[in-house]
This record gives sequence, C-alpha cells and structure tokens, in this order.
Amino acid sequence: MKERQTKQIKVNIQKEAAEGIYSNIVFMNFNASEFIVDFGRILPAVPEAKVYSRIIMNPQHCKRLMHLLERNIKKFEEKFGEISLPEQNSKRDIGFHSGNE
Repeated sequence: MKERQTKQIKVNIQKEAAEGIYSNIVFMNFNASEFIVDFGRILPAVPEAKVYSRIIMNPQHCKRLMHLLERNIKKFEEKFGEISLPEQNSKRDIGFHSGNE
C-alpha cells in the first residue's frame, strides 16, 4: 500500500491581507466550471451592500472548502457550544444568497 506523503507549503500573507476584512454578507454564483463567492458588508440604514473580496474557485476546491468549514464548525461547537442561527426562525434572509437558487 502506498503511503501518502505530505508536503509542507510555505504560506506568505501580505500585511494588508493579514489584517482581514469583516464580512456579514456573502453572495454566491456558479457555472459549470467555477464558483464565484463575493464577501461584503452591509450596514444598518444603508440600502446597499459593498463587496470587499471576490473569490473564484473550481468546484473541487469549493467542495474541499465546504468539508473544511464543516470540520472546523464541529470543533468550534464542541469547544464553545452550538452556534445559533436566529434568522432561521424568521422570514428575513439576510447574509447569504445564491444567484442560482
């Protein structure tokens, strides 16, 4: 049986990226070859959101991201408790949207 070798990858983060960008709204669209994910921010009493970052991923990487998020959310909830989603109980759908729904 072949053993899987792991390679270490050196990751450099530029100062601007290391500071991060706060996002409270996400839009997603897709076609046959890619997913387009826009991270933005919407403020109270402002009628429009501003997109601060667009990430374009192939379907395989997008699915890997989904699994990574699932694993990390599970670890987070084991440590800090369940993450509640109050908007699931209301008719407002603010925060995450797909143009292909």
